[in-house]
Amino acid sequence: QVQLVESGGGLVQPGGSLRLSCAASGSIFKNNIMAWYRQAPGKQRELVAARSHDGITNHAQSVRGRFAISRDNAKNAVYLQMNSLKPEDTAVYYCYLKNLQIGSQEYWGQGTQVTVSS
Repeated sequence: QVQLVESGGGLVQPGGSLRLSCAASGSIFKNNIMAWYRQAPGKQRELVAARSHDGITNHAQSVRGRFAISRDNAKNAVYLQMNSLKPEDTAVYYCYLKNLQIGSQEYWGQGTQVTVSS
C-alpha cells in the first residue's frame, strides 16, 4: 500500500504564494501519476494538476499560469507551487497517486488546508 503525506498549507493573503509538498511511501511503481486535487466548501473535489513520472503535465484551466506541479522521482515527492492566490483558491488540497503498471490502484493523502483571505 501507499501512504501520502501533505504539508505546506496555511493562511495567505490574496496575491500571495504557497508551496505544497507531498511525500509518498510504500508500493510505488515507476510508471505512475501523481496529482493535486482540492475541495472547497460547498463544492465537489476537483483536479488541480497532475504529472506523470516522465514529465507529462495537466493543469486545470482555473489555475493555469498561476500554479505549477513538479516532481522529484528520487524522493517520491510531488509539489504544487501556487502563485497569485485568490480567495476562490481556498480549499483542502489533497495529494493523489495512481499506479499504472499493476491494477491502476489509487491512493489519497489526508489533505492540507489552504485559506486565502485578507
